[in-house]
Amino acid sequence: MGEPHSHEPDMHELAATRNFIAWMAREPDGETTYHLELGQVTVHFFAEEWREFLDLMQKVMRAHDA
Repeated sequence: MGEPHSHEPDMHELAATRNFIAWMAREPDGETTYHLELGQVTVHFFAEEWREFLDLMQKVMRAHDA
């Protein structure tokens, strides 16, 4: 999506369902951000927040399976 040396982020879809999508963007300044589109809401994460969110979701899944 983004071009080398472009001022636009390089975006990649991580996963999608019929209603939701997770994607990441490598920003021109080198920062990687993560995004969840959940219907009318989009949640944005920096890398360290994304790792914490994934840890939370793993805990949710373990609790769900218990």
